[in-house]
Parts: sequence; C-alpha cells; structure tokens
Amino acid sequence: MTMNDDRQFPAALAAAMAGPFDYDGGDGVDFEPFPAFLSAADTADWFQAWTGNTEVDGGDFRVFGQDGTGGYAAFWMVRRDRPVGEQPVVFLGSEGETGVVARDLGDFLWLLADGFGPLEAATSYGPERASRPHQALAAVAERFASDRRTSAAVVIERATREFPDFDEIIVGLCR
Repeated sequence: MTMNDDRQFPAALAAAMAGPFDYDGGDGVDFEPFPAFLSAADTADWFQAWTGNTEVDGGDFRVFGQDGTGGYAAFWMVRRDRPVGEQPVVFLGSEGETGVVARDLGDFLWLLADGFGPLEAATSYGPERASRPHQALAAVAERFASDRRTSAAVVIERATREFPDFDEIIVGLCR
C-alpha cells in the first residue's frame, strides 16, 4: 500500500471549506471546518479515544471538520492507492453515530450545495430535512464537479448503498 500522508486539503475541499457554515438556529448546517486535515498524531489520539481501542491509529481517516458536539467529518481512505478526493466522506459522531455521507469529494460538494453537512447527512432518516440550496457552495460544486450535479438525498443514498457495512466495520473496532 502506498498512501500519501499529505495533510493539505485538495483545492476543491479548500474552496468549499473557505466560507462559514450557517447553523441558523439548528435549521442550517452544524459544521466547523478545519484549516487542514488533523495531524496523524491528533487523528490517532482521537480515534483511540473514540473507539476505546488503543490498538487502532485512525490512519484510514483524514479528518477535516467537526460538528458542534465534536463529531468528526473525514475521508475514509478505503480505496487503496487512490487520492483523498476519490475516497468516501464519513461522519463519526460524538455519541457514536456513524455514516458514509458521500462517495467522494465531488458528491460531497453537491451535498453541501444542497444545504446538508456531514452531521445532517448521517442523521437524516427521512423526508423531514428539506433541501436548502446554498448559492456559494453550489458555485464551488459547479467549478469542481459540474458533471456530478445531484441532490443531497441521492448523494446519501448512493453512499450508503456503496458502503453498507461501514457501521459494522467501525463497531468492530470499538472496545
């Protein structure tokens, strides 16, 4: 396995993370982006604490932001020898919530453009969360993934269909 441990954001992710996210009293996006991926040491500390397992190092994750409770959004480096932008985006919540929210960076950009953050995507179990298009994030998605335009609902459905065993994999690492 040859994985690049570069902790700088790809240009598309940096562009999407540049603006503030509007929480809007709980109706918006609960997301606080980081300026770069967490370091390998910080990721290991967090993942060991989160799983209760000192034998794991979290090396399969590139954490790039959090929600207000401390749940993390990350790329799951499951596609060996592929760049970070081609990896699925996951959410690992502070209360043990887990979910694959996008198949890759292009899909994640359209998720954001439709008014969903990682927390909202991982915990949206039905039609109660409506689309809330975000003009600036839609412009980023158009710039970097114009051929991928779709709704958040489709992004989430495709991601969960492609990676149906993510929750089981993570639970298997927990002690």
